[in-house]
Amino acid sequence: MAANIFLDLPGGLKMPALGIGTWQSKDETETAAAINAALDAGYRHIDTAYRYENEKIIGKVLKEWFASGKLKREDVFITTKLPLHAVHPDRVEPFMKKSLKNLGLDYVDLYLIHFPIGFKYDEGTEKLKINEKGEIETEGKTDHAAIWKKMEEQVDAGRAKTIGLSNYTIAQIQTVLKSARIKPANLQVEIHVYFQQHPLVDFCHKNGITVVAYSPLGSPGYNKFLKNMGQEPKELPDILADPVVGKIAKKHSKTPAQVVLRFLIQRGLAPIPKSVTPKRLQENINVFDFALDDGDFKELLKLDLGEKGRVCDFKLFKGIQNHPDFPVKG
Repeated sequence: MAANIFLDLPGGLKMPALGIGTWQSKDETETAAAINAALDAGYRHIDTAYRYENEKIIGKVLKEWFASGKLKREDVFITTKLPLHAVHPDRVEPFMKKSLKNLGLDYVDLYLIHFPIGFKYDEGTEKLKINEKGEIETEGKTDHAAIWKKMEEQVDAGRAKTIGLSNYTIAQIQTVLKSARIKPANLQVEIHVYFQQHPLVDFCHKNGITVVAYSPLGSPGYNKFLKNMGQEPKELPDILADPVVGKIAKKHSKTPAQVVLRFLIQRGLAPIPKSVTPKRLQENINVFDFALDDGDFKELLKLDLGEKGRVCDFKLFKGIQNHPDFPVKG
């Protein structure tokens, strides 16, 4: 098993500083094989979400590992998320329970609000409501305090060890902090060498909030997701072909992916790269036997493109950018 380092969460809970990110897939066999390969490689941090529709597959794999005695529940850190159509005070607890049932678990280690905007939900069809313009209907301005109170109740009930946020801005986190009885333990956002988000990370660290970096390799598979959603592909950054990254990788006899993951870990973040390939899963976790020096770090810091480097802009949800809580600038 590969070595790991950890980020400290409330209550003595420790989050492995590198995890496996998962995504929605129509191939259940592929997803199960990827989770098995990840656990075999030494991953002990699995990130999922109700929205990804893979909780049941992950739960089945975990059940097999627990039954075999190869792992105990406390050996694995599991994150899942409140879906967009459940960002409403009345829906937090029901959807928390749905996720636990899907996963076959009594609790998750971290439960996140997936997005700072709530979508309207038709309980009869179990689908999002869409208006005559083809736009997803939202719940209006988000009552962050009311929703966070319901998140806190999940900790009180023992369904979640810790709770946090995803895709929130500094201002939105501040709104939650003002009313919070239980402070957010974590923020999950897109971060990679082309989109480094220093002000947001600094704010979180100053307030004792850990940060998980999704799309840490620049999300090279994002166009496949857009295609599945019936959207046009977009031009994506090719971080792994960047000459600076390549030069540093050669210097350390590592892959470009290992270099950019190590960069995030040395920033005190927990990257969650997605992969279904056993070889890449193994490569991605082998980042604890080397360190970037100050020169490497300075060169990688210069690759930041700011907002231009963002991949996941959420504009695939038609009309959402007009919402007052839309978190993406520009």
